[in-house]
Amino acid sequence: MATDKAYKILAHQEEISNKKAKDLIDRGLVFVGDKRVKIARADISTQTLFRIEYPSEIKVLFEDDDIIAVNKPAQIDAYEIQDAMEGAELLHRLDRDTSGVLLLGKNRPFIERAIKEFKNRRVKKRYVAWVEGVVYESMEIDEPILTIKKGKAFSKIDPLRGKKAFTKVTPEEIQGKKSKVKIEITTGRTHQIRVHLAHMGYPIVGDEQYGSRTQAKHMLLHAAQISLLGYSFEAKEPKAIARYK
Repeated sequence: MATDKAYKILAHQEEISNKKAKDLIDRGLVFVGDKRVKIARADISTQTLFRIEYPSEIKVLFEDDDIIAVNKPAQIDAYEIQDAMEGAELLHRLDRDTSGVLLLGKNRPFIERAIKEFKNRRVKKRYVAWVEGVVYESMEIDEPILTIKKGKAFSKIDPLRGKKAFTKVTPEEIQGKKSKVKIEITTGRTHQIRVHLAHMGYPIVGDEQYGSRTQAKHMLLHAAQISLLGYSFEAKEPKAIARYK
């Protein structure tokens, strides 16, 4: 059976450059059946049929002279959105696999005021997620988080070196052995929600980095609402979050 590098087969199949094919695989957009192709240089059969799932387009929720609020699709990097919004700068970030409200500032005085609000924990953030396991009751997670940023960022609970982090989780729905939860955070540590939920034994569905064993097209975490400086924005839940199955 003839084999070749995954990205080369994809490039031939889609009539695109090798570089473009490799980028699509690296961004997690290429599937064979229901399984995501993870290694662009993996040797596989030349008869393999790929499927590309492009992210839904970026929707602007609100814009004025100071701020732009967008509903970020999963599988798009926050910096890609910043690059697409000329003259705007990210006020915060969402993980590539997290969908939902993302805010950008349009002028320096407003950007500095907004960043100060984030630093002083005066920004209200609400998320929704599907997690593995059955969550029966609300819980408050107050565990310090240490982030290691060598290559791909990784965070962990570290009582000695970690920074203060607080997450409140409220159950909303249960389907089999999965639960839909509402999450509120007052701090914004790297991967905070993912680490805190995994630490409690409830990894987010599709979050393989922090222990999920469930196959999913992407991690099922959505930034539903954010409020700061008199503004409040809400992003409609994508289908995968609104109803798990």
